[in-house]
Amino acid sequence: MNVKKELDVVRKALKDDEGYYIGWQSNIAMAFVDECHRKGIRHGKLHEAANTAAKNFLNLLIKD
Repeated sequence: MNVKKELDVVRKALKDDEGYYIGWQSNIAMAFVDECHRKGIRHGKLHEAANTAAKNFLNLLIKD
């Protein structure tokens, strides 16, 4: 198993395919929102913060 090679494939796809990137962003953001709801955390800007956090995570992941 070559994890670096496999992650490079994912990184390239995230960089090259906007729909793929948005799919990942949405899933990461909603996992965060869902966990906040399970913990009873509710805030008007929760979805906005979750999306920003997801973008930040993905941009760090694909950073050269």
